[in-house]
Amino acid sequence: MTDEVNWALSGFGDEIDADPAVQVAVLQALGANHIEVRSAWGTNIVDLGAEQLDALATLFSEREMGVSAIASPIGKVDVALPVQHEVDRLGSAIRAAHRLDARYIRIFSFYSEQAFSAEGVAVVGIRDEVMVRMRALADLAESENVILLHENEKDIYGDTPERVLDVIESVGSQNLRVAWDNANFVQVGVKPFTEGYALLRPHFEYLQVKDALSGSNAVTPAGEGDGELLETLTALRDDGYTGFASLEPHLADVNALGGFSGPEAFGRAARAFARLTNQLGISTR
Repeated sequence: MTDEVNWALSGFGDEIDADPAVQVAVLQALGANHIEVRSAWGTNIVDLGAEQLDALATLFSEREMGVSAIASPIGKVDVALPVQHEVDRLGSAIRAAHRLDARYIRIFSFYSEQAFSAEGVAVVGIRDEVMVRMRALADLAESENVILLHENEKDIYGDTPERVLDVIESVGSQNLRVAWDNANFVQVGVKPFTEGYALLRPHFEYLQVKDALSGSNAVTPAGEGDGELLETLTALRDDGYTGFASLEPHLADVNALGGFSGPEAFGRAARAFARLTNQLGISTR
């Protein structure tokens, strides 16, 4: 490698603290100039009012902090809900994205209590309903000029590389791309790089950073689990990836809406990722 490779470091601020001022301070101390916004002051991003969004925008502007993505909960609901339910919520996420000058909005591809077994294996019967909803979300994204990032997640339709590809190709929108999460693939029995990278690389837009152990599914800092992080990062470097790397450690608590780490564990996760990027000659900023 002769040319310097630069990625933009970001992170889920609410994994650090509920107070966005603390979120920004910790992220900047770790060398990040961007933040991924999932919640602030204990309120999810899609539920923040106009005054709260204004306050966030002012804080980020004063601290010279960019917003890498809106980490919305869109699509992390039962597919039995009406199509318009998530379209309306996406509208709220889009308003937040526009106010905070963010291009990307993270979404999911729905689940069904009746359509998944205890092991999280999708039943083919929900596929058509999933695609109708994903197409409706993409239509709104196209009209509002934002990019939706589909995150692979256990217990949703798009949990494995094959089903993620099915979602992306079936919807067929330039405004629907892949947010890649190694740990989440491990938790559904997938070897991320070996079994998914080549399949999804053409649609790869955004890297979420965490790792996991295949036996227990426990989340670990990057490089300390079975998520093939080193192989993935090496391939991204060699492919010319120049996008975001967003820390989502999940080291203290995991719940239906996300996870929490706290400042100390978040710092540990950031240093683990830095060890990998330094080894590979990747500069993060």
